[in-house]
Amino acid sequence: MGLLKAFVVPHPPLIVSEVGKGSENQVIKTIEAYKKVADEIANLKPDTIIISSPHAQVYNDYFHISPNSEAYGSFEDFGAPNVTFKETYDEELVREISLLARENNFPAGTYGEKDPKLDHGTMVPLYFIEQKYKDFKLVRIGLSNLGELEHYHLGEIIKEAINKLDRKVVYVASGDLSHRLQPDGPYGITDEGIEYEKDIMNDLSNASFDKLLNYDEKLLSNAGICGHHSFIIMAGVLDGLNVEVETLSHEDITGVGYGICIYTPKDENKDRCFRKIYLTSEENRLNERYKYVDDYIKLARSTINEYIKTGNIIDIPEDINKELLNNQAGVFVTIHKFNKLRGCIGTIIPTRKNIATEIIYNAISASTEDYRFNPIVEEELPYLDINVDVLGPIEDISGRDELDPKRYGVIVYTDTKRGLLLPDLEGIDTVDEQIEIAKRKGNITYENYKLQRFEVIRHK
Repeated sequence: MGLLKAFVVPHPPLIVSEVGKGSENQVIKTIEAYKKVADEIANLKPDTIIISSPHAQVYNDYFHISPNSEAYGSFEDFGAPNVTFKETYDEELVREISLLARENNFPAGTYGEKDPKLDHGTMVPLYFIEQKYKDFKLVRIGLSNLGELEHYHLGEIIKEAINKLDRKVVYVASGDLSHRLQPDGPYGITDEGIEYEKDIMNDLSNASFDKLLNYDEKLLSNAGICGHHSFIIMAGVLDGLNVEVETLSHEDITGVGYGICIYTPKDENKDRCFRKIYLTSEENRLNERYKYVDDYIKLARSTINEYIKTGNIIDIPEDINKELLNNQAGVFVTIHKFNKLRGCIGTIIPTRKNIATEIIYNAISASTEDYRFNPIVEEELPYLDINVDVLGPIEDISGRDELDPKRYGVIVYTDTKRGLLLPDLEGIDTVDEQIEIAKRKGNITYENYKLQRFEVIRHK
């Protein structure tokens, strides 16, 4: 009982014969591998099939699990309206996953359904499975725009729910690989697409699930990924287990990568608890870093820790560096968690009596009032990476040629709007990128704007 096997599969509607109408034969290896997956599942006779799909309901900060008792779908949008599906959901398992998510203060559940119809990321796997086996219930799970660790954690919660109910379950991680593999493909070709395709198939074929948590974000964006986070949820379902891997196929003929792998869980192995290992490593790294930071960072960190834990605003330490007490400046406090922005708020010019007070109030705002993120909670505190930027004088400039994204921050402004971007930010290499992001932050949609620049002293 419990998790029987897990599968990585692609979901191009092309491989459904009623859709492809013969063109599916160009990826015949993928189709033959899919048939073997269906045979495997038929032999296992699971009670429930869980499918995570990039094309199910997606929210920025929440994982949607399809509710209700039944679901319907068809390939009408792909020219095959006669290929239809009627599925019964495993309501008990859905409730258990949702309950465990609430108990873990984890953002997943059945709220917010907008379209109950089955998506093609779910239907393509079902098309092949149901040719061999139909006596199962379904759980359908969408992805989110949260990070890799949150996707992995959802997998751990799913695993716990499976074990608690003693279900016979197979997990299907639906997702294509890179979408940018051929010059004449639907999305063109990029170097990152080629690199990702090689790396992801190597990692999936070796069950190197720890590496899935550490892909470069810019690489993922430029590779045109699809199923990466679906695969990570599956990795979480297999957390703490040795696995036997069988790689059935890999094709990139159409400009999109299709990979199919089978994972058979074996004995327990604490060295494969990859999220816990990552968290421990990150906490140790930050604890070591904070031993050597200056008073700017110490003050920001102490402020955030105290305010999140107790709601109290700290007093300025008596032994603090006097330059924080004797000077005024605009200050930005920037918070990252697991290399992703978690909050950033600041002041362009001084608004408090000294830099120390400026840091305290901006640190509180960055951790609780940045509208792009939920307020930070106590469980996150060990994993926060905090920087403080002290702004120099603001200078009016006449044009882009007076900017340098590594040296200068930029302010784009009109009579009524203003957008600011700090200098020397990872992934922002050109003046055009810098200005466009500052315009978006200021909701400036036209070209009649003015520019200012400033330098910062960055404490990190």
